[in-house]
Formats: sequence, structure tokens, C-alpha cells
Amino acid sequence: MIVLVDLLVTILDVVYYVLRSTLHLVLPPRTKAVDGELVLITGSGGVLGRLFAREFAKLGAELVLWDRNAATDERTAKLARELGVKAHAYTVDLTERKNIYRTADRVRSEVGRDVTMVINNAGVVAGRRLLECPDDLLERTLLINCHALFWMTKAFLPQMKAQNHGHIVTIASTLGLFSTACVEDYCASKFAAVGFHESLSHELLTEDGLEGVKTTLVCPYLVDTGMFAGCKIRDGMENLLPPLEPNYCVQQAMNAILVDQPLVCIPRITYLPFLSRAMLPWDANVVAYRFLGADKCMYPFIQTMEQRVGNGHANAA
Repeated sequence: MIVLVDLLVTILDVVYYVLRSTLHLVLPPRTKAVDGELVLITGSGGVLGRLFAREFAKLGAELVLWDRNAATDERTAKLARELGVKAHAYTVDLTERKNIYRTADRVRSEVGRDVTMVINNAGVVAGRRLLECPDDLLERTLLINCHALFWMTKAFLPQMKAQNHGHIVTIASTLGLFSTACVEDYCASKFAAVGFHESLSHELLTEDGLEGVKTTLVCPYLVDTGMFAGCKIRDGMENLLPPLEPNYCVQQAMNAILVDQPLVCIPRITYLPFLSRAMLPWDANVVAYRFLGADKCMYPFIQTMEQRVGNGHANAA
């Protein structure tokens, strides 16, 4: 009898949340204030990182900016300061666990308070076919896109839990929900990022008294930052699914973060291939990929990266 009652309550809850989500498409929920928050952004010297910094600065948040490139990181900090907020730039190698923990301690000591929001934005891709890719590039992708999420969370979540206040944001990718050819390192790392984030979110939800610690998973389609330069789907389909303009991507992500939305796919049409991957046979998805030109969309990108191989660097967000 108890099970039946619980089942009925669960069904009613599911219906309620479906209706609430539908209503939010028409009447968005109230956004939260982030002025006074201490927001840490990784990959802050890149295109998306700088745009996130700008948006949070415009809202009055104090910023902690982490990037491996000191010069570009400082340029982001300067932009934020010009908008009237404090910005603290740190040069950090996210492939080094001890570097993350050591810099986290520096932030607490030098800034004088705990980070309340973490935007895990940094990301890289090797840009090589698997059998032609050096192992160190494969490892680097996994370390930055996946392993660093564990270390960042362990460095900053305890303080959020102690205060029952905080927000962890993971900038993953639609390639963490469905895959394509020739970017095995990136897809593997982003699938791992999605799995990590969802498991962490479930863990926080099971702990009583942590209603103030929020999570948001952001899964954008390919963003026109140069990271996947040359990537191209079938002619005639690009109008349906063009690369995202960086500012649009960040604005949509901010909209989700500011209303504590647990998951957002950008654009919304990318929910469809995610659902088809789960519901349709493998061969049916392969046929759809071929029609869209998504099966070989990374081939031009790989060729572009091969032309840059002389510089010895993987592409970064």
C-alpha cells in the first residue's frame, strides 16, 4: 500500500515538473542576483571565458580568472575592472592536480573569502585522428576536459556545502550527449564531463540541507570560436544548424545559470539528436547522421588542424 501511495505521489510530481518546465518556456522564472558573488571562471583568457567574465562583471560579481595564458587572462581581468568590479587573474595549468589545489588555497588567502560560483569553462581538443594522435595530446584533453572537474570540485565544493550556498557550472558540449567521427578524445572527455556533473548533482540532491548549492550543465553545439575551425555539415543543412555565435551561446548559458536551470542544450533543436540517440536503433541514427553530413563533419576540421601541426599546439576553447 505504501509503495502505491509513493508511486501516485511520484507520478503527480512528474506531471507537476513537466507542466512547470513547459510554463517556464512562456514565463521564465525570476533570475537570481549575483552581485557580491565570487565567481571563478576557468579558461578565462579564451573567447567564451572572456564573454562569461564580461556578463558576470556587468551583474556586479567579483571575479577569479584562471587560464594557462597569463597575457590573455590579464586582458580579461582588465576588461572586468573597466566594468567596475574586482578581478583576480591567476595563471593555472589545469592538467596539474596539485597546481589546482595550491592555487585554490592562494585564492582563499589572497582574496580573503571563499569562491561561491565555479564556471568550469576550459576545454581543449587534439584535432587528430585517433591512430595518428600522440598519447600526450589525448591525455591532455582528458585531463583538462574531465579530470580537472574532479579537482576543481574537491577544491571548492566543501566551502559551498559548509555555507549551503554556491553554484557549480559545467560547460560540456552536445558532443557529450551524442558523438561524431574523428574526435574520440573530445567526445570521451565531454561524455565523462556530463556523467560527472549529473552524478554530482544527484549526490547533492540526496543530502539534506543543501538546497542552496546549485548545479547547471551547459551543452552547446559547436561554437564559432575557432576551436573547431573548418567543421562543416551538409550544404543546405547549415541554415538549420549553423555554428553558434559565441555571444549568443554565453547569453543562453547565463539565462540558464541565473534561474538555476539544471540542464540547457544550445540551441534547443539539439535536444532532438540526444533523444533520437536514446530511442532509435543505432543504424537509424547512422542514416540520419549521413543525411545531415554529421558523420564526416569533422573531416575538414582535421585537415585544418593538420595544416597547423607545425605549431605543436592543440586547439583550445
